[in-house]
Amino acid sequence: MRQQFASDNNAGMCPEALEAFLAANADGHTVGYGDDAWTAKACDLVRALFERDCEVFFVFNGTAANALALAQLCKPWDAVIAHAESHVETDEAGAPGFFAGGAKIAIAATPLAKLTPPAVEALAGQGRGVHSVRPRVLSLTQATEMGTVYTPDELAALSLAARRHGLAVHMDGARFANAVAALDCSPADLSWRAGVDVLCFGGVKNGLAAGEAVLFFDKEQARAFEWRVKQAGQLNSKMRLVTAPWVGLLQGGAWLRNARHANAMARRLWDAIAQVPGIAAMAPVESNGVFATLDAAVQERLRARGWRFYPWGENGCRLMCAWDTPPETVDRFAADLVAEQL
Repeated sequence: MRQQFASDNNAGMCPEALEAFLAANADGHTVGYGDDAWTAKACDLVRALFERDCEVFFVFNGTAANALALAQLCKPWDAVIAHAESHVETDEAGAPGFFAGGAKIAIAATPLAKLTPPAVEALAGQGRGVHSVRPRVLSLTQATEMGTVYTPDELAALSLAARRHGLAVHMDGARFANAVAALDCSPADLSWRAGVDVLCFGGVKNGLAAGEAVLFFDKEQARAFEWRVKQAGQLNSKMRLVTAPWVGLLQGGAWLRNARHANAMARRLWDAIAQVPGIAAMAPVESNGVFATLDAAVQERLRARGWRFYPWGENGCRLMCAWDTPPETVDRFAADLVAEQL
């Protein structure tokens, strides 16, 4: 399959991650279930990156990371406040509620897939006491499902609103690296310093094959989380083969280079098509996705040319760039789009 814009999940492993995977595999036999040197090094690298002695757990995928983290923070009678377009609401088949034993998701459809303090206040303050679910967690997506990013100040304001109502703050960071690259700030400034309690730090969309990291910045909140991971079938017996690629991704800065490249390709794509008649931005291009309105007939003609991308709303489309998207692919798509618009 040639390079596409359907999803950053479609890319393979980046060289640094693959090299570390092969090195771990060549080590021969070692102890399983995460009690190995590769996993210890991966955890240390995560803690150094975030400037925090946090608890770090590795699970197979983002759905498990989000669902188990939210279940750790919720009782069955609780609610998670999230955006209407968040992954936990639209794309996880009810996994957060399932693993939390019944917790619900309360949503707000605020612009650009970004929650606001007034929206959080409104959702946190609703209900009829014991007759309603109890808001317990605020879940934020960084970067959002429309490629927009929360600044540190925006995160701090949302966290403050959450604290006023006794809510913990969870962050779905499937594209957290892209947000860090976009804002050019430290991972700490976009997480615990801004009030985030638990971060699901994504690696798969940034060059890994499998394995997301769940970070608890307050170690007390991680109490017995390892049992939750095990019970959910998320404890890898050959953990080093998941964590070694994290070492490759983190230790030389590939995680940030990959994110910067993906973001740059999205900007290149938008710059190439922004002036084409009939194109309009649905959201500012801030990370590695372009969201734009495009006539349905033109979309179909592009698909007939072999291009793959997702529809987004009415006459909208989502074009995702990845760590390995080459400029030539961007330019070829833009040329085809111009040709189909004429």
